[in-house]
Amino acid sequence: MPDPIGPIEMIGKLVAFDTTSAHSNLSLIDFVAGYLNGHGIACETIPDPTGTKANLVATFGGDRTVGGGVVLSGHTDVVPVTGQTWTTDPFAAVEKNGRLYGRGTADMKSFIGVALALVPEFLAQPLATPVQLALSYDEEVGCLGAPSLVKTLAKKSGASTIVIVGEPTSMRVVTDHKGIRSFRTTVTGTEAHSSAPDDGDNAIMHGAKLVGFLRGLARDLRGSDDLDSEFGTPFASINVGRIDGGTAVNIIPKTCTIHWEYRPLPGTDEEEVINRFHTFTREEWLPALEAEAQDIRIETVAVAHVPAYQAEPNSLATSLALDLAATNLTAKVSYGSEAGIFQGGGFSTVLCGPGDIADAHIPNESIALSQIDDCVAFMRRLIARTRAS
Repeated sequence: MPDPIGPIEMIGKLVAFDTTSAHSNLSLIDFVAGYLNGHGIACETIPDPTGTKANLVATFGGDRTVGGGVVLSGHTDVVPVTGQTWTTDPFAAVEKNGRLYGRGTADMKSFIGVALALVPEFLAQPLATPVQLALSYDEEVGCLGAPSLVKTLAKKSGASTIVIVGEPTSMRVVTDHKGIRSFRTTVTGTEAHSSAPDDGDNAIMHGAKLVGFLRGLARDLRGSDDLDSEFGTPFASINVGRIDGGTAVNIIPKTCTIHWEYRPLPGTDEEEVINRFHTFTREEWLPALEAEAQDIRIETVAVAHVPAYQAEPNSLATSLALDLAATNLTAKVSYGSEAGIFQGGGFSTVLCGPGDIADAHIPNESIALSQIDDCVAFMRRLIARTRAS
């Protein structure tokens, strides 16, 4: 049996793995599997199509034939540190001034680290129902690993019915979040020398027209009747996050690529805004350009779809999380997660985890040590709830 590893030390071990979404997460998955195997826990890994990344599922105990267990879900990938100014090594957990610094401390390796550190306590006495750890890859780039993870959990005998997604909610019980629809729109024109603008079709200038249309859509959403004041941002939103195009200042650019996203409120028609964009490009703008004999092509590709997550009536997951978090308050958040995918797979799902989302994705990402303590208390209440009488 391996020596015990405390929560802070375990979080540090996880942070030390550079699992930026552009990289493999297999070194972290191998570490977790080895640690759990050392405690006699079998793990199942679910590789991605390239074999360079994997999900992991492990069961801590309980009678898996009776169902009704609990899944502790976390994503293993983190966002890049490129271009950010850090005062500490982002891939080394540093404790100072009551906080733990390092990439992933808030989002969301602390939740995973606490669960792993408490494995000996989960195993100390027989559990009446199974508790499963479910780790995914590529959540940060569109929740790409979650669908295969959900399929694996659903196929297991006596599959657990409750999923707790440990996103950084400051240990609040979150029952709703917005969806995410991301797109890549490419405008293709004709190159020419910049001194002869009539010889070319400027893709960037036409791309700017599309950005302006998206900005108008965003204004419409802000003034829409579809508002929910319980969200920090009470309306659906649109963001243009990146634009690529052009070769040199003296060349009329042939291509312009716009990377944009739409975050709909749960329970609203997600397609209405997207259809407005397609109608504008296909039926209004392109025909006008063709009438002017401009050779412009526009292609929009859907990149990712993270479903919105909405409160469930009589939710088993919410009821359990409120008990474990020792609160009677719930909240809604504007960021996305894998919760909607689990919910769509038939699992009662809730968000609750340590750390503040405001501390995620930024230089010097960190988590308050008190949040880690609160997560430990949450997990120990779960152990008490699932322990065999």
